[in-house]
Amino acid sequence: MEETLEPRLRHLLSKDKQLLDGTQIPIVTISASFKEDLRGFHGLEQDETIPDIVFSRAHFSMAAGVAIQAWGGKIDPKLAWVIDPTNFVSQKNWKNIRFTELIGKTLARQPILKNIKDIIDHFSRKNLPILTSITPPLLYLTHDINRPILSLHIAAGNILAVRGKTVVQVITDPHVREDYLYQAERPNISFCVFDEKTKTDFLEKAKILGKKIDPQKIIVTGPPIDPRIIACRSSKKLWHSGDLKLCLTTGGLGTNKAEMEKILRQAIPHLRTQHPGFKLLVYVGTHRDIRDMVHQIAKEERVKIGSPQDQSASLRLLYHPQIVDSNELLIKYAFPWAHGFISKPSGDMAYDAVASGSFLLTLQPWGPWEKNIREVFEQLNISRAAQVEYIIPQLDTLLSSTKIAPSWVETAMTNAQDIDPLFVTGSANIVKYVHSLSPTHRPSSV
Repeated sequence: MEETLEPRLRHLLSKDKQLLDGTQIPIVTISASFKEDLRGFHGLEQDETIPDIVFSRAHFSMAAGVAIQAWGGKIDPKLAWVIDPTNFVSQKNWKNIRFTELIGKTLARQPILKNIKDIIDHFSRKNLPILTSITPPLLYLTHDINRPILSLHIAAGNILAVRGKTVVQVITDPHVREDYLYQAERPNISFCVFDEKTKTDFLEKAKILGKKIDPQKIIVTGPPIDPRIIACRSSKKLWHSGDLKLCLTTGGLGTNKAEMEKILRQAIPHLRTQHPGFKLLVYVGTHRDIRDMVHQIAKEERVKIGSPQDQSASLRLLYHPQIVDSNELLIKYAFPWAHGFISKPSGDMAYDAVASGSFLLTLQPWGPWEKNIREVFEQLNISRAAQVEYIIPQLDTLLSSTKIAPSWVETAMTNAQDIDPLFVTGSANIVKYVHSLSPTHRPSSV
């Protein structure tokens, strides 16, 4: 494996393998390349300007969140360590990684291509070139591990389960994809799921497919959320009056860029009015093109973009070309501050927003899993669909209260802060379950 890598990556591969071999909870995911941050962690010079390849913030942030839960304070590789084999794809196969990101971004940003995306999404989990590219480094890094491996991406979990590794696979959404069941009958894989309904859905789908699954292998833990985000809820005050603190966000592939532009072209000019009623923080992740779009609209409307730390600014922007840093900006400046988020109902941003004690206005869902997430939070009256064409009138309505009834915003924030404890203890429950398995234990099967 090492001989296929350029020299500067060999050292990182060796270090990552050493840490993974020695940790109590080995965590694997497929989300992004974050080579420069790895270089910095291992004491090498890093370049903060080199853009990462990013497929999914969710698969990164959830893996990081579980690790942070296990660490309890500061980074401690002996307690948990996260690897993403994307970082160690050979130069020969790197074109497959770039191609996958390009296809993902193109399809995610073009609603008219949604049906094609669904076909490719199903195909990709079996045969897309990225899998042949990430498999060698994944197997190399996990070769000597005999304790349970926590997987935050089903492709990685299935690859390892076939090789006989003990796998704890997290089903990150209240939706059971068929690929979660491909290796589910194996005695060496168990599953952590969103809630009891997801467990029932899993067993129901297994029955339909003729698979025999021991229900005891399906553990209801709640979703994996960074404990730093959950900590925001204890100090977050409900909105009652004054400026609403609003955060507009995108995801790992820049999905919903067109919807974001429609909102920004209403919201940014409104910030120039005498009493706009809200302040806006825009999180664009690692997407330079969306960052440039925000700058262009702000320039056209003569609205100044304040620095991330300037909470008095009417408009702020969070951007970094690398996933680790962009995620830290979000955790530092958005979740402790915002009363509400406008986001697609994804398994990262939607969970995180609600876990922080905020309300949620959802953009168009991208797949049945996001439709399920939207439904969960709408039933709890924490979320509503964003009226993208009429966002200012919608905000005015949601902020309105009467003498006998609070505003919807107040009600939704109250509901978010009173949510079922299962929702905010997922990472702790996952860590506890992995610790309950001995290195030689295999989850029982029928």
